[in-house]
Amino acid sequence: MENIEPLNPVFLKLGPLSIQWYGLIIGLGTLLALYLAIKESNRRGMHKDTFMDLVLFAVPIAIICARIYYVIFKWDYYSQNPGEIIAIWHGGIAIHGALIGSVATAIVFAKVKGLSFWKIADIAAPSIILGQAIGRWGNFMNQEAHGGPIAENSIQTFYNILPDFIMDQMYIEGTYYHPTFLYESLWSIVGFVILLLLRKVNLRRGEMFLSYVIWYSIGRAFVEMLRTDSLMLGDFRVAVLLSIALIVGSIALIIFRRAKGYSKERYLDN
Repeated sequence: MENIEPLNPVFLKLGPLSIQWYGLIIGLGTLLALYLAIKESNRRGMHKDTFMDLVLFAVPIAIICARIYYVIFKWDYYSQNPGEIIAIWHGGIAIHGALIGSVATAIVFAKVKGLSFWKIADIAAPSIILGQAIGRWGNFMNQEAHGGPIAENSIQTFYNILPDFIMDQMYIEGTYYHPTFLYESLWSIVGFVILLLLRKVNLRRGEMFLSYVIWYSIGRAFVEMLRTDSLMLGDFRVAVLLSIALIVGSIALIIFRRAKGYSKERYLDN
């Protein structure tokens, strides 16, 4: 086992320029998500350029917000090393920060364009969770976002269940770690399939996106409790607290919007 070599995180090196697998995988996930959103928006009677225009704003804002979110909860370090705050190439972004930035951007975008935010969010929901499922494999290439050590008497069981290349990559400095990136990725893929099926159910407007938030947050809360790199707020894991708040908030919002008559339109309505 001592001879296991990790996968090279660099996809391509051109002189001083390095293209990391992490960035490439995130990019591919984003492009696939955008492609699916555009196809669905055409079916839902939305202008074909809507999501192209939205992504031009949402992606850079999401990256900035993901970094700000991470820095806030690691302020003890960054307050002593302010030069590292902008060094995003050294790692340190948070998916919840990216989602907050993306949603805020979509709300403003919809307002400016005179569109329904909820319609945009519903169309995008399956794309978002599929992009997240793909993006977690960037963490795999970097040997990050993993869980705690696997018990020695369970290692062979994991090898019997999972492909060798996954287990080999989770062998870090002499220890096997839980592939929590994989747990979250699989949870997100199941969520993607469920959301595609919910399109046929013809949910009320907004409930497709809120279903995504609920599904993702349930899985993220459990996976986060296994991880070793959680952002902390005192003794509590930030992602777990936020996930619980999002689950409760989304359910409350569904009930509130139905009670007030704000969700009379259906997903399949053009």
